Amino acid sequence: MESKEELIRSAIIQLLQIAGKYSRIEELPIVVDKDTEVTTREAHVIQAIGEHGEMNITNVANRFGITKSAASQMTAKLVNKGFVAKKQAVHSSKEFSLSLTELGWRAFKAHEMFHGKDLADLIARLSTFSLSQIATISVMLDSIGAVMDERLSRSPEQ
Repeated sequence: MESKEELIRSAIIQLLQIAGKYSRIEELPIVVDKDTEVTTREAHVIQAIGEHGEMNITNVANRFGITKSAASQMTAKLVNKGFVAKKQAVHSSKEFSLSLTELGWRAFKAHEMFHGKDLADLIARLSTFSLSQIATISVMLDSIGAVMDERLSRSPEQ
């Protein structure tokens, strides 16, 4: 019989494997139309902006747990590719408002089709779990996220 610590270590290894697979998936292309592709990572930002109407860089950073600099770089790439429009925010001269262009909305719809089956499969599989099992997974993920947040807030030499 495995000890509690061995089970935790095994779960961490599984999580790392899932994170690696997720990272590879984020780089997969999604075909928007015959001449246009977007990476899954880019499509997730497009999806977030589409679902919220308009966002700013801080909203994007918070949504994905990335730095404002990384969010700014990603949105600049999407602006340059024509998926996102960036305009001065009405309420602040230091802030920009992000919204989808027509091409961005096409990418939004392509992403929904691309991931629709995956999401439906995941929901179907997780729906077999009891409410208490799902709650346990949620609490575990919160704990893992908190440790990651703490690590990211420390300087590299710590």
